[in-house]
Amino acid sequence: MNLDEIKARGLILIGCGKMGSAMLAGWLDSGIPASSIWISDPQPSDWLASTGVNINKSFPKTPAVCLIAVKPQIMFEAISNLNDYVASDTLIVSIAAGITLRQLEQAISSKSVIIRAMPNTPSAIGKGITAIIGNSIAKNVHISISKILLEKISEVIELEHEDQMDIVTGLSGSGPAYVFFLIESLSNAGIEMGLSKDKALHLAKATVAGSGLLAMTSKDSPSTLRENVTSPNGTTQAGLEILMNQKNGLLPLIKRTVEAATKRSKELSNG
Repeated sequence: MNLDEIKARGLILIGCGKMGSAMLAGWLDSGIPASSIWISDPQPSDWLASTGVNINKSFPKTPAVCLIAVKPQIMFEAISNLNDYVASDTLIVSIAAGITLRQLEQAISSKSVIIRAMPNTPSAIGKGITAIIGNSIAKNVHISISKILLEKISEVIELEHEDQMDIVTGLSGSGPAYVFFLIESLSNAGIEMGLSKDKALHLAKATVAGSGLLAMTSKDSPSTLRENVTSPNGTTQAGLEILMNQKNGLLPLIKRTVEAATKRSKELSNG
C-alpha cells in the first residue's frame, strides 16, 4: 500500500478535533486530494468545511485506510457500524488511548489489519511523538503507511510489544502535563522570590522550550548538557543538590509519577 492507493481508494478519518485536524492539514499538504478523504464528525468546524473533503457522507466500500481519532469514551459507539463499510484489507489505525488491539479486533474484525498509536498533545501543532504497534497480521507495509500518515503531526517510533504502550502512555502520553506543571512550578517559584507574574511565566516557558530544543538538537547527552550549565559551587549546583537528592529529589519523584500513570493505563486497558 502507498499514497497512490490511498488516493485511489480513499482515506476515512473518524473524529476531527485538534489532533484529527492537524493530521488532515498534513495530508492535504502532502498531496492527498480532498476528494479522496472522508470525515465523520458530529460538529464539523468552519475550517473543516472549507477544505473540500467529504464530510459526514457515506464511506467508500473499500477504503485504503480508516483512522479513528475519537476519545476513548465514545470509541466503540463511533466504530459500531464500521463493518458495514470496511473491507478486510482496509488498514485500521486507532489513536484512542487505552483501547487495546484485542478490543479493536473484537469491535471491528479479527481479520482486520489494525495499528494502535499513542500520540501526545504537542502533535496538535506538529511537534509531538507517537508510538505505534500493529496486531498479529500487520505487515511492514502497514507500519510504513501508518508512519507516513502519522508523521504529518509527529515523530513516530515502533514498539516491540503492545504492553509497552502503557509505559509510553505514562511517559510521553502524559508527559506534556508533567512539563506544563514544571513550567507552573518554576513560574510560581519566581513569583515567590519577587518577580512579576508575567515575567516569571515568560522566563519559565522560554527556559523549558529552549532547553527541550537544545536537548533534541545537540549531539551531547542530557547529562552532559546539565554538566555544561553547572559550575562548581555555583548557583546551578546549589539548585541541583535539591533536585538530585536520591531519596526525595526529582529522580525518584518522576519514577513514581510515570509508574502511577503506567499502572492507571493498564487498569483502563483491562476495563
